[in-house]
Amino acid sequence: MSEMSFEQMIDNYDKTIRNGEVVEGTIIDVKPDEIFVDLGFKFDGIITRNEYTNDSNADLTTLVKAGDTIDALVLKVSESESKVLLSYKRLAAEKGNKRLEEAFENGEVLAAKVDQVLKGGLSVVFEESKIFIPASLVSDQFEKDLDKYKDQEIEFVITEFNPRRRRIIGDRKQLLVAKKDEMAEKLFASINVGDVIEGTIKNITDYGAFIDLGGADGLLHISEMSWGRVDNPKKVFKVGDTVKVFVKEINDKKIALSMKFEDENPWKDASTKFAVGNVVKGKVARMTDFGAFVELAPGVDALLHVSQIAKEHIEKPSDVLKEGQEVEAKVVEFREADNKISLSIKALTAPEDDDDADVADVNIEEVAAQTEEE
Repeated sequence: MSEMSFEQMIDNYDKTIRNGEVVEGTIIDVKPDEIFVDLGFKFDGIITRNEYTNDSNADLTTLVKAGDTIDALVLKVSESESKVLLSYKRLAAEKGNKRLEEAFENGEVLAAKVDQVLKGGLSVVFEESKIFIPASLVSDQFEKDLDKYKDQEIEFVITEFNPRRRRIIGDRKQLLVAKKDEMAEKLFASINVGDVIEGTIKNITDYGAFIDLGGADGLLHISEMSWGRVDNPKKVFKVGDTVKVFVKEINDKKIALSMKFEDENPWKDASTKFAVGNVVKGKVARMTDFGAFVELAPGVDALLHVSQIAKEHIEKPSDVLKEGQEVEAKVVEFREADNKISLSIKALTAPEDDDDADVADVNIEEVAAQTEEE
């Protein structure tokens, strides 16, 4: 007990302290796991680490010091041990509960650090009161791993408050949904078809990529990723990539995107490069029973019909060609309106007088129909 006069000692001896009472005292000594408090009573008060904080590893000497004034809740007056057991944490929790009740009634947004990652959600401590945020209310999308939230400060609202049952529930999801709705409204009010914008790739599927535009997601279909052929979007992009796209279509809340910018359109000067009669080189991109498609440039494929591969009869292109093989051929048909080109290897080897007759044997309309099926 701290030094005091005889009269003070008499007064303190007569002073009464009861369990459950809130008392004020002065800290007279601090150890890593205990705080000693002068209560102006015949016994000093003691606050253990567990009754001061929820942090079981805390060093109390770094949190308080001798001379500080502190309020605490009386847990037990022990005559036999000449001490008063106190709790700072429980008193703080009671005050915190009142604060949480006000926040619950007012719909106030609170912020606190994640104290624990539990099996079914997160636990946060706000002014010494524990709040549970179920996994389903942590985010607006499924979260497989909640460990990333450990020690993070997050915002939430109280949606259920029942301290008697120790049930105080927080909700982070509704804040995220509300924020996204607000961002989406701003986004749709500001974008138009044709606008060039930047976004972040959020998810990749076999048929395309979903891009976060800051308020809403847009779909970049595999057919709109390049003027050339894209077989697998995952080989071209990865989640987190920043990409530049333009808005191709807006249909209600759906946004279709494209990376096929017109100034990069390989067909712009194709009529000159691939005019009828020109001899060109390309690589076999794919084959069907009726012909092979030769890539002359990224995004520009031409049909080499099976009847135009060689002078002799060939059952199917794969009998003499393979994918990736470079071939040289003559352009025998260029349909600018349809972006269709027909090639002939045979026309390079056949006598000039026979060229027209050989090419005429190819029914261009039939080939065009087969190409559409492809």
